[in-house]
Amino acid sequence: MKITYYGHSCFSVLVNGKNLLFDPFITPNKLASHIDVDQIKADYIFVSHGHKDHIVDTVRIAANNGSVVVSNWEIINWAINQGVTNTHPMNIGGHWFFDFGKVKCVNAVHSSSLPDGTYGGNPMGFLVESGEQSFYYSGDTALTYDMKLIGEFKKMDFALLPIGNN
Repeated sequence: MKITYYGHSCFSVLVNGKNLLFDPFITPNKLASHIDVDQIKADYIFVSHGHKDHIVDTVRIAANNGSVVVSNWEIINWAINQGVTNTHPMNIGGHWFFDFGKVKCVNAVHSSSLPDGTYGGNPMGFLVESGEQSFYYSGDTALTYDMKLIGEFKKMDFALLPIGNN
């Protein structure tokens, strides 16, 4: 497993030969100005919620790679309206077996609106389980008891926890 940090809350993780990208926010991020967004490889793009600082480069990277965009129903519909053709909608509590492993969507306490101002659905985090390692990507969330329950529910080898403020 190889982890790449692109800045803010954008990570990629190489899992069983597949590049998983989380919350792509690169082009407007001054701290990521050295990164060529068109060189980023992504077989899957996971979007935790609709805020610009988590979704802004989703459509471009998906178009460049033919990526599967995975998120909630509202974000998937927004992505389809932006021209994304390869999607997989999920909901909190659900899981799916992809070709790299299992993904379960978990609760995140945050707001979610899309760049056009429409409702972005429920924010979520992702539990990724594979034969290599398993991990938790929290997305933007407040500290909740659910985070403790995740560790009791599944053994995770590591967690990606974007930490900010305000």
